[in-house]
Parts: sequence; structure tokens; C-alpha cells
Amino acid sequence: MLESLPRLPDDPILGLAAAARADGNPDKVDLTVGIYMDESGLCPVFDAVRQAQRALVDEEATKAYMPPVGDPAFNTGMRQLVFGTDSAALAAGRVSSIQTPGGCGALRIGAEVINAAVPGARVWVSDPTWPVHIPLLGSVGLQFENYRYYEAADHSVDFDAMVDDLKQARRGDVVLLHGCCHNPCGADLSLEQWGVIADMAEEQGFLPFIDIAYQGLGDGLERDAAGLRLLAARLPEMIVAASCSKNMGLYRERTGITLFLCADANSADALQSQAAVAARRVYSMPPAHGALIAGRILSDGGLRENWERELGGMCQRINGLRGELRRKLEAEAGRDFGFIEREKGMFSFLGLSAGQARALRSEHSVYMLDSSRINVAGVNAGNIDYLARAVGAVLRA
Repeated sequence: MLESLPRLPDDPILGLAAAARADGNPDKVDLTVGIYMDESGLCPVFDAVRQAQRALVDEEATKAYMPPVGDPAFNTGMRQLVFGTDSAALAAGRVSSIQTPGGCGALRIGAEVINAAVPGARVWVSDPTWPVHIPLLGSVGLQFENYRYYEAADHSVDFDAMVDDLKQARRGDVVLLHGCCHNPCGADLSLEQWGVIADMAEEQGFLPFIDIAYQGLGDGLERDAAGLRLLAARLPEMIVAASCSKNMGLYRERTGITLFLCADANSADALQSQAAVAARRVYSMPPAHGALIAGRILSDGGLRENWERELGGMCQRINGLRGELRRKLEAEAGRDFGFIEREKGMFSFLGLSAGQARALRSEHSVYMLDSSRINVAGVNAGNIDYLARAVGAVLRA
């Protein structure tokens, strides 16, 4: 039976990352996978994570299953982190949540609940969006429409086109939005634009589904969640998928959460029960280690302060890299790269053609996607000059 299955192609991002690892050029630059890297080219472990992990190992007395909805401290801490400690919705008991295996698990559980409410519901997805959004949500049976989002010519949000497309969204539809640090383009909505989306959701009745995987890596924890919180203050319902992979560095621990904003506390309880049943049939019980670490950090004043300071340093470094990369590229290529400095988070399209991106790989061992999407956090003091010279050479060719 199984021998009839063909070999499928490698994931385009992970396949390029594997090619970069296999490249023997000592000057190679890998800008493919969206993982934060420090100046030494390593994905660092937060000091707050080390402290919480040591305490967990010292105190852990059992390896029994987690509760189906996850660690209570993690759930409480993440609800407050995403919606804010002063959230009226939290105070009213209108928010419930379930711990998931990473942000991917959070998206999948959100999709399961949506499909239970409206089988085959139509989901509006930005063009472009993170490539895994479609298979994660579509495997449940949801259907898709695209809304225009990014204007490649000037590297900005094409908000007029976005609004024009979303005028077709109706009650029973879902609109998937990036909470901050848009992946892959780095172009984010302004708070005023979030207000327009809130107006449309109120009038048209569609359900916002917010993917906020990068909170804290754009303008800080509070400002990165401002648009989401604006929607939460005005709308009766919303689903949020959040992750600790990036802002706590818990990539391999698969630490995520799905949050449900509902009209009242009874509905919030019902949504949590729906999510728990969906989780039982998808992965049964949530993983423990990462959530127990994150829960400790979010609930301990000292650990929380340490974590926020470290995260702030990461955010500052990324924003600094954007400015430095802009200056280096402009000096080498003789064209405007100011958009890099205006964008937020870890990603940017450099505006190169697929042929130019392939030339960078074959001639210079600089690895980026054919779309010229780069992970800015893969840039460091040791490779930025080589990267800029390589891009300049390809653009002049």
C-alpha cells in the first residue's frame, strides 16, 4: 500500500535552509528560515528561560499529562500579555484559551473551531501571507479568498486595495490578519487602519482571526498588540493565535495558545470546550515543558522583568540592523532601500527578481527565497558587508 506514495518536494523554505547548511563557502549567508539569530549566528536561549527552566527541573515532581487546556499560569499570563492587564473583556470573563503545540497548533485549533461553527467557512487571507497558513487552515476544510495587502512598487501596505477586497467579506466569513511584524513583507497596519478594519467588521459581521506570532519584536509588547486590542475593545468575537517561539525563543518547545474573545462568559466557556474537544482529536494532550517555563516567566515579577529587558534588546537590535542594512545596500547598489527601515519585525522583501535571488545563491552563497524575502535577524556584523556587496553585484549585472 505505502509504496504507491510518491516522494513530495521539500518545503521551499526548509529546503533552501538545508542547501545553505550544505554549502561549504565560509562566507555563506543564510537568510531563509524565520528564526532570531544573535551576532554569533546562533539562536540564543534567554537568561529568563534558563532561570525558569532550572527552577522547573529542580521542583518538577511528576510527568503526568497536562490539563487538556494547558498550564493555568501560562493561560492567564498569555491572556494578559495579548489583551492587556486592563482589558475590559478579560475582566468580564469574555476570553477563554487553550494551550497548543506552537503557533501552528494555535492556528489549527482556531480553524477546527471555525469549521465547527460554519463548515467550509470562507477565510480571507492577505496576499502575501505566511505560506503555511493555507495548508494549516485548509486541511480542516475551510475555503479561501485573497485580499490585496502589499504594494511591491513602494514596499508598503496597499490599504485602499485591502479595504476594497474586504468589502466583499460577509457574516460567516473569517478575515485572517497579522497582528504585527507581517510575515513575509514586514509592512504593518497603522492604528488608524486597524480602526477602519474594526468599522468594517462591525458593519459586515465578519470574524477577525489574528495571528500574532511576533509580539514584542516590532515596536515592543504593548504597541505591537495595539491593533488587536482595538478590535477586542469594539467587537463581540475574535480568535487569536499566539506563540512564544519568537518572543521567548521557545522554538523547539512548541509553545502556543489559541484565545477566544466572545460575547459573554458563557460563550467563552463553550468555545473553550469546543477547542478542548478539537485538541483531543488532533493531538490529544498539550506539551508541558515550554508552557511551564513561559508560565513561570509571565507570573514571576523578577523573571518577567528580566525577559522583557532581553526581548527589548532583541527588538532594538533588529531595528538597528534594518537601519544599518539600508545604509550598506544603498551605498553598494545606488538605489533606495529606505523601506527596510520603515518595516517591522524579522522580514523584508528586498525587491529583487527570482533570477537575481537565484544568482545570489549560485554566485555568492547568499540564501534568500526567490521572492527576495529575507530574515533580517540573520544579518550580523560579520556578514552585512559581504551581503551588501553581493546584492550590489547582482543588481549591477
